[in-house]
Amino acid sequence: MDATSRLAAWLNTHPQQISNVVDYNAATDSLFKFDLTKNNAELSLALVNDTPKFSHWVNKKLADNHCRYGIGGYMELRTIYDNREQFDTTDEPRRLHLGVDIWADAGTPVYTPLDGKIHSFKDNANFGDYGPTIIIEHDLDGLTLYSLYGHLSHESLTGLSTGMPVKSGQQIATFGTAEVNGNWPPHLHFQLMLDMEGMAGDYFGACKLSEKERYLQNIPDPGLLLRFADAVNVSA
Repeated sequence: MDATSRLAAWLNTHPQQISNVVDYNAATDSLFKFDLTKNNAELSLALVNDTPKFSHWVNKKLADNHCRYGIGGYMELRTIYDNREQFDTTDEPRRLHLGVDIWADAGTPVYTPLDGKIHSFKDNANFGDYGPTIIIEHDLDGLTLYSLYGHLSHESLTGLSTGMPVKSGQQIATFGTAEVNGNWPPHLHFQLMLDMEGMAGDYFGACKLSEKERYLQNIPDPGLLLRFADAVNVSA
């Protein structure tokens, strides 16, 4: 059974224990699905390398489509990492995105969707990295799950301690600005893992395409917890 199937089995019998990760209301909030692959002709390197212009592009897509949030990214083969050195390796670059990105304004509140405790936190301050990052450990009746929140504000790390308990629906963070979030348009990188593989305050947000099957065994689909409706630009 892969990671998504294991998590889905628990979530299907415990829906009352799940809270929103952001202030999303399916009845009133529309979503725009961003395509950050080579298929999107609008994504030139000149655009992606200029963070203010990239941010303007994101914001205009949301405004033009009357969407509060943008969404996308799970197992998406991306071209936007071409200027980010930490995604390069000697043999094969890491371009397969392992989490879901939620695009919205800096300062947007972030909540934990499940009861848990702070596993670790860190400011991954490299260019193109996560910036301030929080990882929460959840015990789902013996199934250990970790949730990662990247590209946060500096203030999000204030007052945290390892092992600190958090409750489902508790605000834990806010979206960071480009100046602190790794030099990206404001958004949340939300990712799930079954095994931290000895890491703390950080976990790979992208992998080599050749490693996809291995990571599918450890990285569940975050959509299971997000429970978002279809985006306005995706056919039912």
